[in-house]
Amino acid sequence: MQLTVTGKQVDVGEALRRHVESSLEAMLGKYFGTAIEAHAVFAREAHRIRADVSVHIGRGIIANSGAAAGDHYHAFDAAAERLAKQLRRYKRRLRDYHAKARTSERGEVAAAYVLAPMDEGDEPAAHDGEPAAPVVIAEMTTELPRLTVGEAVMRMDLADVTVLLFRNRSHGELNLVYRRGDGNIGWIDPALRTDRSDTHRPKGVSGKSA
Repeated sequence: MQLTVTGKQVDVGEALRRHVESSLEAMLGKYFGTAIEAHAVFAREAHRIRADVSVHIGRGIIANSGAAAGDHYHAFDAAAERLAKQLRRYKRRLRDYHAKARTSERGEVAAAYVLAPMDEGDEPAAHDGEPAAPVVIAEMTTELPRLTVGEAVMRMDLADVTVLLFRNRSHGELNLVYRRGDGNIGWIDPALRTDRSDTHRPKGVSGKSA
């Protein structure tokens, strides 16, 4: 596993790096096996230290977690414990997915953009009667993986993000899963009609509202 430990305006030493490495290796060995690479970033947050941990487990699967505490070690340990809970929750699915990923096709690539924030009340300058587009400050590519709904929810939870766009493996159309304000998971599938019965739901999706 390739590991990087960095500090943003805080000092990180070899002892801390060894602690991070040994903790992550023990955790991954218990719940998954190993990882491709891992990153631990320490930064000052008010009067505390924040640790953000990112682990690239397998092709397309990244697990993120973070926590803040009074010192580097307690911050990392709290973030690592949160990461361990995520891996424990999906232990069986991760192993199954890892085995299938070796022979499965790669997802397609799409463009991704980072837009400059707009203050409340701001309006982009109009052009020919149409509002101007927000300012693009970064452009990159992102994978659109082919997943089941359950796999998409797992990836979103592990990556600690609020939304995930993917191509539904059952019918090939674009789908979206997202975390709602009430804590439940929302799922948008334009290929499914709302009048379909539960018998038409993809396998592994319950009949309760997300």
